[in-house]
Order: sequence, then C-alpha cells, then structure tokens
Amino acid sequence: MTELLPFLDACPLLAGLPDTARHSLAGHARLHRYPAGQEIYPAGSLQSRLSIVAAGRVRICSGNAEGREATLALLDRGAWFGDTVFSPGMPRVFGATAHEDCEVVDVAGEALRGLLAQYPEAYPVALDLVSRRLWAAMSIIQDDVLRGTEARIARRLLFLAQMQNPVSDASGATSFRMTRELLANMMGMTRQGLHRVLKTIEARGLVQFEYGRLTIPDPTRLQAYIRQLD
Repeated sequence: MTELLPFLDACPLLAGLPDTARHSLAGHARLHRYPAGQEIYPAGSLQSRLSIVAAGRVRICSGNAEGREATLALLDRGAWFGDTVFSPGMPRVFGATAHEDCEVVDVAGEALRGLLAQYPEAYPVALDLVSRRLWAAMSIIQDDVLRGTEARIARRLLFLAQMQNPVSDASGATSFRMTRELLANMMGMTRQGLHRVLKTIEARGLVQFEYGRLTIPDPTRLQAYIRQLD
C-alpha cells in the first residue's frame, strides 16, 4: 500500500533500510482507525507488529483488576510503538489505547524481521533506538525508587521526548502535544503538586508549556540537569 510509504519513510526505526526495502514493506502495512478510548491491544498480548501513529494520539498504559490505569506515555503523530516486534512470542508489558480518535499504521512483524535479515546493516539503527528506550525506562524505575520528585518529573519529560518522533528544529528542540494536567496524571500527582516542582525546571529554560504543547529546547541540557540531581 504505497500511500502508507511516507509513514514508513519517516519512522526512525526503519531509517537503516534502503528505499527499496521500505517500499516493499509498505505492501505489508495496513491502516487501522480507532475511536477515542478503544483498546488497540491489551497488556500481555502476543501480537508481533510495528505500529506507527498516523493521526491522533495513542496512550501506552496498563491497568489492574480494580480498573485503575497507569499511563507510561502519550504518543503523537509519527511516533512508533511495539518493541516486541523483534521478539515474537514475548508478551507486551503495556497495552495501547486510542487516547483520541486516531489512525495507526501496522507493519507485519514477520515481514519486517525478514527484511532486516536481508539487510543486516539496518539492525544497528533499530537496536540503538530500542536500547535507548530501554535505558530511559530503566532510568524511570531507578528514579521512582531512589530519587526525589524533581528528578522523577525531569526524567519523565525526557522519556516522553524520546518516545516521540518529534518535530525538531535546527537547534535540536523537540515539541509534542502535552498539558500539565496530563503529565500530572501520568506521574500520579495533583496538578498543584506538579506545578510547584515543574516551575523550577521551567525557570531554567529546560522545558516550555504553551498552547497544549510541550517543547524541550535542548534535550541534552535537560539530560545534564537530571545528572546534576543525583
């Protein structure tokens, strides 16, 4: 389906594949539409596919028997998810739900793995991105156990930026849709409690909230700031 090729071309996970390979992969891609609140796949599912947000937003989340939901990230247009595409048979730790009406491009895992085997030079690009996500997720776990609230919030902001395929300008700034209220819900905090800590990070020029968007002017500076909080 060549009309889906632009989404594959823009996906950083596939950047190591040659143009002809991505064109071939487009034949194994399908577009699915989900209304707000519809489950895309549950936690624990064994689906092996790469998914790219084509429109709207997707919530990566998990829930318990009482119906309480924990949100790890909100993915905007262009972001990819489905890391277990490289490990068929492994259950997904988190589920995915349409945060709002959205469209998702799904790529068959078997087809992707076959092309990566054919073009092994593409593997380092994919593995680097997956490793960065794993590092970020493990850092969040460490922060929750060992660090204070400011470090936890700063780390989650950096993680959210890394989970996107954000629009970047020449300075390296990244921007995606996010509000203080949504961030507070992710952190399990009140909006007032989040604001008291967040204003310190904003005052340093490390993040900017404006018109429902979050901008990180320099992710490298934010990462350096997190290290200073050790």
